[in-house]
Amino acid sequence: MLALGIILLIVGFLTGISILWTLGIILVVVGAVLWIMGSMGHAVAGRRNYW
Repeated sequence: MLALGIILLIVGFLTGISILWTLGIILVVVGAVLWIMGSMGHAVAGRRNYW
């Protein structure tokens, strides 16, 4: 999710398409939250490790 979010941010910034920029920000935030929760040992969506 983080990688896809960063790619969408870059593409949205370079092309000027605001919906890609918005989706990129959302995916980066959600991916970061899932990554932090998984690294702290919390089960995320039934998984102990979330990649």
